Amino acid sequence: MTEFSYSPSEFIPFRDKEAIERARNIKRGDIAKHPNPSFRIQVIPDDDVEFMWMADMFHRIQTAADAGQRVVLIAPQPHAGYRRLAHLINKFRVDCKHLWTFNMDEYANEDGRIAPETWPFGFLRAMKRNFYRWIDEDLRPPENHIVGPTNENLDAYGKMIEDLGGADCCYSGPGWTGHLAFIEPDAPEFAGSLDEWKQMGARIVTLSPFTIAQNSLHGSFGMSGDLARVPPKAATIGPREVIAAKARIDINAITIDGTYVSWQRLITRLCAHGPVTPRLPTSIHQTLDSDCWISETIAQNVEPIWDKGY
Repeated sequence: MTEFSYSPSEFIPFRDKEAIERARNIKRGDIAKHPNPSFRIQVIPDDDVEFMWMADMFHRIQTAADAGQRVVLIAPQPHAGYRRLAHLINKFRVDCKHLWTFNMDEYANEDGRIAPETWPFGFLRAMKRNFYRWIDEDLRPPENHIVGPTNENLDAYGKMIEDLGGADCCYSGPGWTGHLAFIEPDAPEFAGSLDEWKQMGARIVTLSPFTIAQNSLHGSFGMSGDLARVPPKAATIGPREVIAAKARIDINAITIDGTYVSWQRLITRLCAHGPVTPRLPTSIHQTLDSDCWISETIAQNVEPIWDKGY
C-alpha cells in the first residue's frame, strides 16, 4: 500500500503532528494518568457532570455564607444549570450577600464594542436571567455583585477580582481550539512567549473561526450553523486571572446535543496531556493545582466509527 501522509491545514492553530498523534492514541483507561499529582484528572458519568459542577459552586457559596466571608467565582457561559444552583440556594436559605460572580467573557463587535446587557444573546444578561433572578429576593446578592466585562471596566477587570481577595475558583472548559474563556491560541491579542502570555490580563480578542463555528451550534444561536450570527470578537479574562485563582476546575463534557458526537474529544487530550503552550491555552492547567473533569463520552477513544460513514 502506498503511504499517504500530510500536515494539518495551515489555519489550524496547533499543528504539532507528533503531539497530536500521541494525544489521539490516549485510551480511555489512561486518560486520567498525569505526572503532576496536583493536576487531578477524573472521569465521571455524563449525567453527573452538571450535578458536580453546581454542587461545587453551592458548597463554596454556602461555606462562605456560614463563615460570613466573601466568595468570588469566575463563571463560564451562563448554563441553564445555574437555575438548579439557585434552587439549592433557595431550598437551604443561603444568604448570598457576600457572593460575587465574574463572567469570564462576553461578545464584542468588530470595533471592540462589548455587547450591552440588553443584547438578547449576551452572557451577563443570561447570567442574570438564569441565575440571579432565580434566587429569592431576600437571599440575592446586590445586583452589582453579578459582574461581566464592559468597555468601562475591562481594563480594570482583573484588578476588580484581585481587590476582592482574588477568585476562590475559576470554572472553565476548553473550546475547539483549546481556548480557555476566549483566550484564543491564534489571536494576535495574545501573541507572546509562554512567560509573557502568563502575565496577560483581560482584553478584547479576535475570535478564532473554529470558535465561531463551535458557537454557531449553541442553542442561543439556533444550533443551525449560522456563522454570521456569532460576533467576531469578545472580551475575555486573561491567563493572569486564571493562574491567580485559588482553585480551578476544568470541565470537559460538551457533546452535540447529548449525542456521542463531540469536537472536544481530541482537544481535551491535547490540553490535558500535550505540551503546555499558548497554542493550547487550557494546557496551562497542567502546571497548576487544578481539577480536570472529563465525562465518559469525552474520555472514549478517538478512533474510526465506520458504520457511521464519512
